[in-house]
Amino acid sequence: MTPAIFGISGLELSADERAFFKEADPAGYILFARNCENKEQLRKLTDDLRAIHGRDHLIVSIDQEGGRVVRMKPPEWQRYPAGEAFAKLWDIAPASAIEAARVNAEAMGRELGEMGITVDYHAPFDVRRAETDDVIGDRALGSDPMQVAALGRAVLDGMGRAGIVGCLKHMPGHGRATCDSHKALPHVIASEEELEIDIEPFRTLSAHPLGMSAHIVFEAWDPQNPATLSETVIREVIRGRIGFDGLLLSDDIDMQALDGTIPERSVRALEAGCDIVLNCWAKMEDQIAIAERGGTMRAKTTERLARVHAAMRQPQDGPDTAELLAKRDALLAIAEERAA
Repeated sequence: MTPAIFGISGLELSADERAFFKEADPAGYILFARNCENKEQLRKLTDDLRAIHGRDHLIVSIDQEGGRVVRMKPPEWQRYPAGEAFAKLWDIAPASAIEAARVNAEAMGRELGEMGITVDYHAPFDVRRAETDDVIGDRALGSDPMQVAALGRAVLDGMGRAGIVGCLKHMPGHGRATCDSHKALPHVIASEEELEIDIEPFRTLSAHPLGMSAHIVFEAWDPQNPATLSETVIREVIRGRIGFDGLLLSDDIDMQALDGTIPERSVRALEAGCDIVLNCWAKMEDQIAIAERGGTMRAKTTERLARVHAAMRQPQDGPDTAELLAKRDALLAIAEERAA
């Protein structure tokens, strides 16, 4: 199995994609808005991906957070708020904020599951600061690590009730980045002591089976390499201090924070200790090169992937999506009424 998650170019698989995916046998796939037109089309696409591999347990993933980060868009699918909405409610009623985050995530997860999606790269566990770049911004669940951990746990729990595996991102923390890693490489100069704040939410949820790295240089840990490409950060911080032993994905390997060709970045990420490379742009020449140069999946990665597969379950019985959304809206109205 190729240690990569690949993007798809359009609304349906091309003949070249179908043949390549069957041969390369990647760990899974990631969907974007370019792949999501309507419910019938999207379900057919995810069914086709499973047919290639002949198994139900497959990472078919998406970035569906709510707010600015949505791939399945209204009016075909429901609209969901950004993390900031739950952070504002926390300031008034923390227990209500936790429940609102949970039912919102469960409703979102039910929609994803109906489309054949098994993994959502949600929630960001990044602790927001005054200088945090807007690439995180209102996506964050708060500025206090305990709050971020509590609301993030609620998101993971809600997703889990819907049978969807959520994700701890972006380890070891994106909250101090002052530029967008899609466009440039952020450098964080905080001390190791200060960075304890950033890693605390991840440490609290470290038993979760799936996480994602950050394309950020943390000068206190490794002044030369971003976390994704740093053996030191992955071994000593993510695996060590945080204690995360789940499946570690790179953030999108195509992002401009990284240098070198896409295959070179992929090899460096795997050598540094990432389990899986996330390659989103669906460029066939890059995908072929990653499959050729990335080698086969390590035994430890196979074990960690099996734990992610095991977390893909049938949805639990409970309220339907409409009931969940009504409960969320009633809870979020508490903050809106207080603001008015």
